[in-house]
Parts: sequence; structure tokens; C-alpha cells
Amino acid sequence: MEKRTLGKSEISIAPLVFGGNVFGWTVDEKTSFTLLDAFFDLGLDCIDTADVYSRWVPGNKGGESETIIGNWLKKTGKRNQVVIATKAGSSMNPNDSKKNLSKNYIIQAAEDSLRRLQIDHIDLYQSHYDDLKTPVQETLEAYYQLVKEGKVRAIGASNFTAERLNESLNASSEHGLPAYVSLQPEYNLYDREGYENELEPVCKEKGLGVITYYSLASGFLTGKYRSEADLHQSKRGAGIKKYLNERGERILKILDEVAHNYTATPAAVALAWVIARPSVTAPIASATSISQLQELAKAVTLKLPQSVIDELTEASSY
Repeated sequence: MEKRTLGKSEISIAPLVFGGNVFGWTVDEKTSFTLLDAFFDLGLDCIDTADVYSRWVPGNKGGESETIIGNWLKKTGKRNQVVIATKAGSSMNPNDSKKNLSKNYIIQAAEDSLRRLQIDHIDLYQSHYDDLKTPVQETLEAYYQLVKEGKVRAIGASNFTAERLNESLNASSEHGLPAYVSLQPEYNLYDREGYENELEPVCKEKGLGVITYYSLASGFLTGKYRSEADLHQSKRGAGIKKYLNERGERILKILDEVAHNYTATPAAVALAWVIARPSVTAPIASATSISQLQELAKAVTLKLPQSVIDELTEASSY
């Protein structure tokens, strides 16, 4: 399996990351274990989660995804064979949209995540959302302490603007503090403009790794949703409606054509396009069944010619 180094860190991962947002939400612990076993058996090795994942499910308190992953790690003994990425900075209260990257908050959040994950260190600890009320230096000082104590190997940012990402990187350099080695932005064949025009130049200049989320546009790029009547098939249906337009149809058409020509699924083709982006380390994708996971994993070995990559890029132009 091809491995890619995550930015300037010493962490290398396979070019497809399992999205742990489904654990404790659309799949229970037993099914999650089965999916994680299959994911590992496919030669993949990075799991992305967050402390707040599944908090929105009635009866949940947050942390359910991390807890399930932790139970799987304990059961299988595979801790040293997988890369664990998680995040902090969002309130565990689903009714509270406040972001918090203060030093005290991050230190405590890290301890809570380590406990739920049942591990002694987090490989990639990410600022989930930017906190404009906390100076970037204070946030980085929290990470400095966690790295010094051996509780975190590397740090990353998620959902940052180019301006704030640059500000954080400059502060790291000026004050001798840990620097973000990666960015986790929204990026897929449809949602391209924000990353390509603003964030990608920074990531390339600074040598950051990039792990993309919503890599299948909440499932739209699987081809499963082609009309409003299809939206009821998913709990994400409301968020998919925005893709049902002329451009979305154009993208699905080219995905169908390429998938047919290469005996793959539209989802695998869409992920293969992201994987082929030179600035991208790996896309994140979630699965709720073994067959779905196997189809997504084909993106790793689906080596599309540059001419086909160009066709997909042109057809999805904005």
C-alpha cells in the first residue's frame, strides 16, 4: 500500500482515511468494529474522529465515536498499527455553537479524548474550528505542553481561513512552538473553489499535508441522489439538495462515464480524483457497510490517466 507523509511530520498514512463520524450515529458499536476490521484488512491505516462526533444523536453526550474506536483498539491490540487523528475545540453541548481553543480547554479535552480512545498519545490532534477569541499563541502553547508530555505527536488545523492559518504558522515560527503540519478542509469535485483559490496556495507554500472532508459531498458524488425524491434515503438529505443543479448533473454524468470505462463506482472515481490532487495527502470517506467500504477503497488503486483527471476537472469547473 502506498504511504504518504503528512506534511513535515514523521507520520505516514495510506491515501484514504476512514471518517469516524458514523460511529455511534448511523452505525452501532458492533457494526463499527466490523467496518474497522475490514478497513484495516484492506491495508488502510488512518482513522479520523473528533470529541464531539455523535453528540447530535438523541441520548448521546459526545465522545461516542472516540469511545467506540478506543474499544476496538483495546479489543484488537492494533494501536501501534493505525494512525489516530482526532479534534478539539467544539462544545460537547449540541445546542452550543461556541468554539474554544483556549489552553485550559485543549489540555482537558486532550485528557478526555485519550481516556475515551484508551491510548497514551494522539497521533494527529487537530483544532476543529478556529476560535477568534483566543490568541493563536495561547492555543499553540497548549499543544506545546501536550507534545512535550508525549501525549500528542503532531498537530493540525481544520476549517481555518488562509489568513488565520498563516497567522498560526507564523506564530509557531516566531515563538518556537509546534506548527500545524496539516489542514483539514472541505474539498471534493463539486466544492473546489474555496480550497483551490485560498487554502491550497498556503498549504503548498508551507508544506502542509491535506486531509479532505466531505470528500464525496455528503454522498452526492456516489450518484445515489439525482432528484429531490432521492433525498429521503439519507440523514444527510437536506444537505445534499444544494448539489441538485446543472453543474451537479454535469459532474454526475462524467463520473458515470469514467466509472463505466474503468469498472468502478462514481464514488471511487470521485475519491481517486481527490487522491490525484498533488497537494492532497488523503481524502476522508465514511462507510456504513462492508460492500460500501470495499468500493471506496478501490479509489486507492484506481490510477486514472492524467487525461481523465483533466476531463473530470474540466467538467466540474466553477
